[in-house]
Amino acid sequence: MSAGEHVPVMLAEVIAGLGVRAEGTYLDGTYGRGGHAAAILQLLGPQGSLLLLDRDPEAIAAARARFANDARVHIRHGSFAALAEWDAAQVGLDGVLLDLGVSSPQLDQATRGFSFMADGPLDMRMDPTQGQSAAEFLAQADAEDIAAVLWRYGEERMSRRIAQMIVQARVEQPLTRTLELAQLVQRAIGRREPGKHPATRTFQALRLHVNGELDALQRGLAAASACLKPGGRLAVISFHSLEDRLVKQFIRGPELPRVGRGLPAPTPMPGALRAVGRKHFASAEEVARNPRARSAVLRIAEKRA
Repeated sequence: MSAGEHVPVMLAEVIAGLGVRAEGTYLDGTYGRGGHAAAILQLLGPQGSLLLLDRDPEAIAAARARFANDARVHIRHGSFAALAEWDAAQVGLDGVLLDLGVSSPQLDQATRGFSFMADGPLDMRMDPTQGQSAAEFLAQADAEDIAAVLWRYGEERMSRRIAQMIVQARVEQPLTRTLELAQLVQRAIGRREPGKHPATRTFQALRLHVNGELDALQRGLAAASACLKPGGRLAVISFHSLEDRLVKQFIRGPELPRVGRGLPAPTPMPGALRAVGRKHFASAEEVARNPRARSAVLRIAEKRA
């Protein structure tokens, strides 16, 4: 896989899980570079519709360049968290795809600030036109808040030490570059897990925080469920346990309240969705071709009638 190329993860499993129908209306809430979207479009007939969303302006520009002449395709810049606000989605969807995390082009472009392997501005925003960059957060937040982010979103056991070193370092010079942060984290941890860079958890945590990804996922799942037609399918690919746990819990539905001893158990109320099959993982062959698929988890759900 060459730098900048985005290979769609578990493509065959996603297409099978969505059960694409020629006349259906489908929404890809994370267009990226269009691997999944192109495969869905191939299965649509003249009456089918494909709605494309992405919060990254570069991804939207790529979508418009690729599909500008296809009347079946509708494109909108924005987060999938607000997909229910799109009139085109409110008419009812036969399927929704959410491929979470960063795309290969985002990760491979040092100027986006997502990677600890190349030097670039410490940005990490999926939409660089909105919100606070990672550098701005680290320049303003106190050590307690930084540590809380690293622990909550990265499950980083050395979160307090890393946060204290960040606050100490910025007294002399603010952290503005990815390699500066990566090297600081490496010094703070002082060791390396086999096969994992010491800064992996820190960069993941800051990215999730800066982009509000878990909040967007919760809102997006609710919006997708609301817009799906009965029998419509939801496919979600997640890349770490925090995301997958939210997806699993949402599909399972609301938890029953605990009751006192001796009281009758409440009657279970089914959620709006039902799980379709078990969760899917990329095959060994796919991981060999695309190492970024190794942590991917795909869950499929269907809207109840």
